[in-house]
Amino acid sequence: MRRGLVTGVLGRFLLGAGTLILLFVAYQLWGTGIAESHSQDVLRQRFEAELHAAHTHPPRTTVPPSTSTTGPGSSSSTSVTTSSSGAGDEPTVGPTTRAPGEGSPVGFLTIPKVGLRNAVIIEGTGTDDLRQGPGHYVGTPLPGEAGNAAIAGHRTTYGAPFYDLDRLGRGDPVYVQTIQGSFTYTVSSSQVVSPSDSAVVSDTKDNELTLTTCNPRFSASTRLIVHAVLSGNEQPAPTLPPAQAGGAHPAGGAHRASAAGSAGAAGLAGSQGDWAPALELGVVAAVVITATFVVARGRRRRVRRWGVYAVGGVASLAALFFFFGAVSPLLPASF
Repeated sequence: MRRGLVTGVLGRFLLGAGTLILLFVAYQLWGTGIAESHSQDVLRQRFEAELHAAHTHPPRTTVPPSTSTTGPGSSSSTSVTTSSSGAGDEPTVGPTTRAPGEGSPVGFLTIPKVGLRNAVIIEGTGTDDLRQGPGHYVGTPLPGEAGNAAIAGHRTTYGAPFYDLDRLGRGDPVYVQTIQGSFTYTVSSSQVVSPSDSAVVSDTKDNELTLTTCNPRFSASTRLIVHAVLSGNEQPAPTLPPAQAGGAHPAGGAHRASAAGSAGAAGLAGSQGDWAPALELGVVAAVVITATFVVARGRRRRVRRWGVYAVGGVASLAALFFFFGAVSPLLPASF
């Protein structure tokens, strides 16, 4: 009798644990995309507002007048130089501007070959940043500026923006739209490196775009790196105020590589955050699930019992959704 009781309890425990694991896997693959989609909507609204403001009230730059004197009594002439639109085959880079604050929208990223269209790039590659979309490595040039602009993105979770990044081949286009204009990059090469290799996002003399993601899928053992070179402008970049001291991108390739590499490794491989919120939400989920079963078993009529299961099931899934959301970024790898 006791053996049967123990077996029954153990069976229920294993069944519950298995169900919990399956639900967590489902959350990782699809549930994280719900949160990412909401974040993308918020970022898109912010960036579109910035684009509208930039086109409606373009910033002005103050250029010192140049005065030429031909002789006594001659009048002075003032000449102001504006940025060219880059007419011709040679692409034009945007001016170096003040780096946006971490968590701010940077621009739109479109990669037709992998089905990615107008994904909002966020400034930063920390865990919280990459949960919202592709992240621009802090310390690297902004897309469209001179140098090596680098962007990281998840491959199988949080919307999986870089799921098919391995399909990119030489000559495939990558489009980026920022406040400074629209820029076209052409894929030049790809490689697989270790997660600690930060040299791939170091500054270069060429105008490049580097995309990084976990490799292979469902693993963070290595990194897939795709390199692309600036090949054209879809529209001229407007004249913007130059970067100011303290707000410009850090100078020096070594500094950029160090800052960007460490941030990218943290964002793509999880973080050692605070487990307290996750434990609290876990307790809440356990209480909701337990209460559902206790109340349901106290109902004699089957209709009422299943009604309790239906209402409690929805509440339990909601509680588990928030619990999984708190646990996911704390894992060793979030792919």
